[in-house]
Amino acid sequence: MNIQQHVQLKQFNSLSLNAVASAYVKVSNISELIQALAYAENQQLNVLILSGGSNMLLPESIEALVIHMDIQGIEHLSEDENFHTVRVGAGQNWHDFVLWTTENAMYGLQNLALIPGFVGASPVQNIGAYGVEVGEFIEYVEVYDRQSKSVKKISAVECHFSYRHSIFKDDPNRYVITHVVFKLLKKADLKINYGDLKAAVADELTPENLQKQVIQIRQSKLPDPKEYPNAGSFFKNPIISNLEYQKLHVLFPQMPHYAQQDGTVKVAAGWLIEHSGWKGKRLGQVGMFEKQALVLVNYADANLQDVQVTYRAVQKDVIQKFKLLLEPEPVLFNSSGLIQSHTF
Repeated sequence: MNIQQHVQLKQFNSLSLNAVASAYVKVSNISELIQALAYAENQQLNVLILSGGSNMLLPESIEALVIHMDIQGIEHLSEDENFHTVRVGAGQNWHDFVLWTTENAMYGLQNLALIPGFVGASPVQNIGAYGVEVGEFIEYVEVYDRQSKSVKKISAVECHFSYRHSIFKDDPNRYVITHVVFKLLKKADLKINYGDLKAAVADELTPENLQKQVIQIRQSKLPDPKEYPNAGSFFKNPIISNLEYQKLHVLFPQMPHYAQQDGTVKVAAGWLIEHSGWKGKRLGQVGMFEKQALVLVNYADANLQDVQVTYRAVQKDVIQKFKLLLEPEPVLFNSSGLIQSHTF
């Protein structure tokens, strides 16, 4: 285990924010993870778990031990008439894993292709796209419980998955995800309810084509983080009551919306941002992308304060026009390496 001091994390977060960690270590197995956590406890340091860095807002200075998860591997555990069960290391690249499932005739995750980040982060946010959420295909999550200092399995039910949420967000300092076990379909059940995806897939109703179209749509709308540093979709789609939706629909009949099973309605944050005048608009070094208003981009060498000034200005204008508060998706950290809430 090689613990380094004063490490620049710019290359490890997709928004490319300057952030220097007082201590940093990369771990490739559970034994190294336990050693790193023991070091942090001995040195009285907080711990910040770093995965793919695609959903993080980091301050310029972090007084904590940053543990970079690099546990690799895909293991086929079992199969029956309908399902394959596979165990995947937390440090595995998410998109590469999705491609692997399709190549091996394991279905369900095709709608989630090209989402940035690592497998270990996928249950935390319950990542989703085009009507599919990862929690639908998780059997259980393997974790190291920092409270009991033991390895545990947390079932999908116990994860309490909901829209962009899980138990891991409720208690962010307790569990470190080491592996995720997926239960994937042998026979594809294609989800193509979203308009642009349904049109793109057309009559070629195969999981391979579905995945291909998802990738092409995302590439056409979303900037490459290597060219335009970004954190993907920056705001959550607001979920509102049907009564609230009906009032908005009278004023904005073209507003995209998606009825939810519980009677609430999800509205498109990107549309709200675009119709508040923010598509392609910048404040200094930070702005909302010209092809997709939902994506916040670091166009130069921005810091966390620059990002906050911009997204708060977006929130303000959306509230003014639609009376809806947009909630940021990326996790915000303070200078002690702890998660803090987005205040407005």
